[in-house]
Amino acid sequence: MSGEQSTEAIAIALLTSVGALLRRAQQTRAEGELTLPERTALSLLDREGPAASSALARKVQITAQAMGATLSGLQVRGLVERTPDPQDGRRVLLSLTDAGRQALVDKRGARLEQITHALADGFTPVELEQLAVAAPLLARLARKI
Repeated sequence: MSGEQSTEAIAIALLTSVGALLRRAQQTRAEGELTLPERTALSLLDREGPAASSALARKVQITAQAMGATLSGLQVRGLVERTPDPQDGRRVLLSLTDAGRQALVDKRGARLEQITHALADGFTPVELEQLAVAAPLLARLARKI
């Protein structure tokens, strides 16, 4: 790739910049908002439906105890509910409540507002257009990994 950046250099730049964006967005949360483990658990339940605590723990590669503690906190707040597994009454499935679904919507809205404000406050129209063109490419890259 003479005159152009190598694919490795582009990969490094993307990992660095996208990683910084995600860390920054995750670091800024208001009192009482969902933690990263809570958001992860709620998002999985929202996308994939009811699941056992152990299955959720495996998916996000944390201990069953850590996931259990996260889910217990979410249950106390009314964001998830436990029900017997219809296939195996000895197991318990967790599912998102309406309040849990609303908490996700609220969190996504707050993050969207945060990023929208940052874009409006610090980027030129040309830069905004470049970001708009890059967004679907980043989504495609995420699907290929």
